[in-house]
Amino acid sequence: MSVGFIGLGNIGKPMAKRLLRLGEPVWVYDVAQAPVDELVGLGARTAAPALLAGECRVVGLCVRDDRDVDALLQGEDGLLRRMAADSVIAVHSTVTHEGALRWAREGAARGIHVIDAPISGGAAGAEAGTLAYMVGGEAAVLERCRAVFACSGSSIIHAGPVGAGIALKLCNNLMTYAAFAAMHEADALARAGGLDPRLLIQVGRANGVVTPQMEAFIGNRAALEAQGAQALQQGFAPFAALARKDLAAALASAAQLGLRLPETAHLAQNIESIFLLRP
Repeated sequence: MSVGFIGLGNIGKPMAKRLLRLGEPVWVYDVAQAPVDELVGLGARTAAPALLAGECRVVGLCVRDDRDVDALLQGEDGLLRRMAADSVIAVHSTVTHEGALRWAREGAARGIHVIDAPISGGAAGAEAGTLAYMVGGEAAVLERCRAVFACSGSSIIHAGPVGAGIALKLCNNLMTYAAFAAMHEADALARAGGLDPRLLIQVGRANGVVTPQMEAFIGNRAALEAQGAQALQQGFAPFAALARKDLAAALASAAQLGLRLPETAHLAQNIESIFLLRP
């Protein structure tokens, strides 16, 4: 049997490329043709999801959100109907905890293992093979996927049962966006006080308060801002939309657990102004 990968975006494409190191057939699919052609040129095979499903023992999904995952799993041509019993679907997308649990139940009803295996490390990590995988599922199922995940990941963390992987990822993303908010406001305060913002970075590097991610965020935003509002919108609006989605998923999980996250709720309301410098 082969391995499959659906979703060849900025992170998915390098993840799929590294699967070619396995030495077994790799099947890929994306709604955009260019990345598919690139992977086929490197030795991958391609087919629509309904056909790809029948060829693969493990299929990774790296798509946008719950809606995209549902579209791939459900229906007559969905993966849950087309994949063989005892095969594995690994959801790498940042989705809702509720969605991960539901897909696992639906998969189990058909003898298919659906696990949550979100990743952290971005496109650079995927290219370098240094992604961190946060996996929710049975330990035995993870072991069956370990060689697949190791193609692009240097850290494979078994978070616990199904749902634990995405719970861990949502917590990680919450901290990331909160750090961006802190960087945003510290930068604004430094500028208002007449300080060179580079001094803030210099001190933050020395004492470890400013992480490389925070520094990249504020530097990239400043570079786009210098090019004008349109450049900032084009460059950062997709990231703002992802942040809004991820924070909404974290808040939904908290609500299901009877937990209030007031600071996260405030951050979710203001995340677009942080990314896009809106009043």
